[in-house]
Amino acid sequence: MAPAPKIDLTSAILLMVLAIIWGGSFFLAAIALREMPPITITLFRVVLALPALALFIWIKGLALPRSLTIWGAYLVMGALNNAIPFSLIFWSQTQITSGLASILNGATSITGVIVAGLLLGDERLSARKLTGVIIGFSGVALTIGPDALRSFDIRSLAQLAVLLAGLSYSLAGVWAKLRLAGQSPEMNALGMLLGSSVLMIPTALWMDGLPSFNLMMSTWSALLALSVLCTSVPYLLYFKILKRAGSGNLMLVTLLIPPVAIGLGITFLGEPLQAAALVGFALIALGLAVVDGRLSKLLHPRR
Repeated sequence: MAPAPKIDLTSAILLMVLAIIWGGSFFLAAIALREMPPITITLFRVVLALPALALFIWIKGLALPRSLTIWGAYLVMGALNNAIPFSLIFWSQTQITSGLASILNGATSITGVIVAGLLLGDERLSARKLTGVIIGFSGVALTIGPDALRSFDIRSLAQLAVLLAGLSYSLAGVWAKLRLAGQSPEMNALGMLLGSSVLMIPTALWMDGLPSFNLMMSTWSALLALSVLCTSVPYLLYFKILKRAGSGNLMLVTLLIPPVAIGLGITFLGEPLQAAALVGFALIALGLAVVDGRLSKLLHPRR
């Protein structure tokens, strides 16, 4: 049996970059939601992300896959990793705060390890991994603050929507590793976005009607940043991390997104830094070390 994937230094750096980029997506979505419905925002996000990726692939001279099986896999990937979770999270932000949405999104790190452990032979579920993600998720909770946790209500469809989005992300990571491991990261990103665009065009037209293009400049700026900066670029990183570190480890990026979002608020909005946030960052780092096994090797080198 192949050895379990690990988070090496390069994968850790890519995870941090991915978290920094995606950390601003909740803020950008909140701006766009002032003028646009959530399903249409999902449509704009995936469609506007395509030109940049297509140009990148054309410059690199990569050939498009000819297999219908691969394109079918891209369609499923587009549904699991874009169309479904984007729509659920954007809709949830019309009902609950971005802070609560981000902490619930952090549960993806737990479901990701569990789903990968159940479905992937080389990412077996272990007590160490479960312990690590629970520690990390506790850090996310502490960083966001207890008030957000106390407002959790299992009866809230908006909060359940974020949890379902996390499950969809987790299944996407497994699907990509099983069906798309032989394709280049760039082609996987393009194929996935093409698949989600094909799904979202009729869905958005049916649910929201024809989109309005008479939008404020702030809305257009948010949409462009959400599509290019938070979609085209990071999905190139996404598939690289998936190949290097595995599906379960990839989902750990959701543990890093809320602290990054808080850090951006402190830096650019002058929001105060609470002592609990520092402890939260420490717990997140500890959780990542436990999941990866580096802490165990450090404490028990002979083992």
